Amino acid sequence: MWSHICCGSSEGHLLKVQQFLLDNNWTSSDIAQFQDSLNWTCFPGRYLETLLRQVSNGHIAYFPAMKAFVNLPTENELSFTAEEYSDISGNATAWALVTEGQPGRHMTFSPGCLPAEMRSLSELLGPYGMKFLSESLMWHISSQVAELKKLVVENMDILTQMRTSFDKPDQMVALFKKLSSVDSVLKRMTIIGVILSFRSLAQEALRDVLSHHIPFLVSSVEDFKDHIPRETDLKVAMNVYELSSAAGLPCEIDPALVVALSSQKSDNISPEEEYKIACLLMVFVAVSLPTLASNVMSQYSPAIEGHCNNIHCLAKAVNQIAAALFTIHKGSIEDRLKEFLALASSSLLKIGQESDKVATRNRESVYLLLDMIVQESPFLTMDLLESCFPYVLLRNAYHAVYKQSVASSA
Repeated sequence: MWSHICCGSSEGHLLKVQQFLLDNNWTSSDIAQFQDSLNWTCFPGRYLETLLRQVSNGHIAYFPAMKAFVNLPTENELSFTAEEYSDISGNATAWALVTEGQPGRHMTFSPGCLPAEMRSLSELLGPYGMKFLSESLMWHISSQVAELKKLVVENMDILTQMRTSFDKPDQMVALFKKLSSVDSVLKRMTIIGVILSFRSLAQEALRDVLSHHIPFLVSSVEDFKDHIPRETDLKVAMNVYELSSAAGLPCEIDPALVVALSSQKSDNISPEEEYKIACLLMVFVAVSLPTLASNVMSQYSPAIEGHCNNIHCLAKAVNQIAAALFTIHKGSIEDRLKEFLALASSSLLKIGQESDKVATRNRESVYLLLDMIVQESPFLTMDLLESCFPYVLLRNAYHAVYKQSVASSA
């Protein structure tokens, strides 16, 4: 959509933008804001309400292979096409997804020429507008984290015991049954991952646009970021990350997320207690992962390089939330992610011994989340993963999901 506007403006006549916006279900207030020198404060709300809310409702999925959000088939057709608002690669076009209780079946993509919408949006808003968009997204993430912390507090005693009992299978099973709001934790973390995935597209688009307009400056910032010594003071590193983020470059620690989550500090809770809650949040997510295997929508699709219920976005959520929280609380990000990996691996290995076919129907697809989390992380390595989770299980899991995908499309 935004590329149409950009094309029009480059030709000097905006192609009757007002009528175009009316045809695409924009309200009069939206149009008024657009006419008011492209007031970019209206865009974050539009994306959050129209696009990302539909993602959380299960109507839209993020497809990593296409770098775009795409509509899923539902009983009630959506009034807009998601990829027209979120495509970055220019490859998201007409596609077909035929499912009868089997997500990812008969999925085909046809090469086309949809313009890169996120780049066009970045061109329209500019660096300040994209920064405002990012800050709005982070505010929504911080509200989700606040709710997650409440759930952790409700289960604090149980999670504290689970944190030190991961090598005692029988005790872990008994403790897990006492946990409440497991599904809510996973859903909120998935929503966070979806928002971060959208933000990643926006940042990549901003970087591409700035690289076109000011290539020397962007390359200088990138070179500066890539050569920060590991022993650099955290405050200095965060200043560099903030500069890099403003240029659309990805960072090990997201400065915007750190700022958003820092505002949650409460005078009624000691720093030690806040740190403990952050640690137990990671424990809660780790021990909850096996429940995803029973969800029919958790099936991994090689065609989209993800899952139709967006649980692949958990990889980004786990890494970025951990990095931000333990930067704020001055803890070791690497140590806490190692602990997460050990707990998650131990929990997922248990479902390999389950005899209930319904509870383990997408076991292999959920195993792949561990690989995604490590691939996404600048703090974890495959050697570390193999010390917790046998690589042969991952290899067999990839083989199984690809074989299942071929059989489904036959």
